[in-house]
Amino acid sequence: MLIDTLLFFVGIMVGVMNAIAGGGMLLGFPVLLAVGIPPLMANATSSLIVLPGQLASALGYRDYLRKTPRIYLWLVVPCAVGGGIGATILRHTPSKNFEQLVPGLILFAVVLFAFQPLLHHQLHKHLKSRAKRVGPLFYIALALLPLGIYGGYFGAGFGFVMLAFLGFTKLQDTHQMNAIKNMAAASMALVSIICLYSAGLIDWHHGLAMAAGNTVGGYSGAVLAQKIPSHTIRMIVISIGFATAIYLFLKTY
Repeated sequence: MLIDTLLFFVGIMVGVMNAIAGGGMLLGFPVLLAVGIPPLMANATSSLIVLPGQLASALGYRDYLRKTPRIYLWLVVPCAVGGGIGATILRHTPSKNFEQLVPGLILFAVVLFAFQPLLHHQLHKHLKSRAKRVGPLFYIALALLPLGIYGGYFGAGFGFVMLAFLGFTKLQDTHQMNAIKNMAAASMALVSIICLYSAGLIDWHHGLAMAAGNTVGGYSGAVLAQKIPSHTIRMIVISIGFATAIYLFLKTY
């Protein structure tokens, strides 16, 4: 009961973080490991955890979704397809091999999160001229397929990279971008659950406890996004992520 309560409150924080920019499972994943869930199962369970929170966030951003041109919703498709591919690869990854990959995956996600502003600036500078000739959605759709594969395999980091790509579009409102990002992440999580359901890799009991909190946090984060200091959240996530990566590296090797 105590563990379920802890997971519920951690789920709230994960939902708030995902609603704002992403990176929530950089906090949730270490907690799942701390309560004794194996890394491969904890990673597979993350899809169950984030799904209701992403849907709740999309609901919180519903007014912005109504104002968003429908063509942008097609960006959900490559994310869902890529998520299915990534989850299938995860399903066939031996547990021992995945445990060896986890420190590097977490470190990669943390670095992406830490350098997101710089990443966005560099990508925008180099691709702006090409986007004018062919159309930004074409390049974004191509980029989101491998990004979706990464998200289906290890989801941490997906959200803020997608926000960087959405910065190439004509969308100017951050909340509209967040709404699309949350829809894409929800579709990716749903497809991943379907792919992993019969593999016995999802911890339904602990996953649903954190998912319940994630639902609350996802909606609250979407509603209160403008009032939450994103810089503070960014620093907390980076610190936890680096500490987790170092700990797992020392434990594994």
